[in-house]
Amino acid sequence: MTSPEATNSRIAEIVKGSDVVLFMKGSPLFPQCGFSSKAIAILDHLGVEYASVDVLQDMEIRQGIKSYSDWPTIPQLYVKGEFVGGSDIMMEMFQEGELHQLMQDAAVKLSQ
Repeated sequence: MTSPEATNSRIAEIVKGSDVVLFMKGSPLFPQCGFSSKAIAILDHLGVEYASVDVLQDMEIRQGIKSYSDWPTIPQLYVKGEFVGGSDIMMEMFQEGELHQLMQDAAVKLSQ
């Protein structure tokens, strides 16, 4: 088992490695919970490129991401290194047009 500091460093590298990162249960093709499925649907609808991390494959990341963001639930969305929120916040921002605006403001790449 690695130290919490080492896990935090790993998470920071992942978050900074892509413009948009979703920590989720499962994968985009096979989400393992309804909240992760909803988050994927939102990102796919926006048409943005994103990286995903399956927290079910790594218990240290699964626990560490909660303290990294000070947010108790998964999925968690990061844009340009900044924590945005979970699926409920994503849905609310999506419905208000704020998530699309955030992606535009952050100059996030669109998927091809």
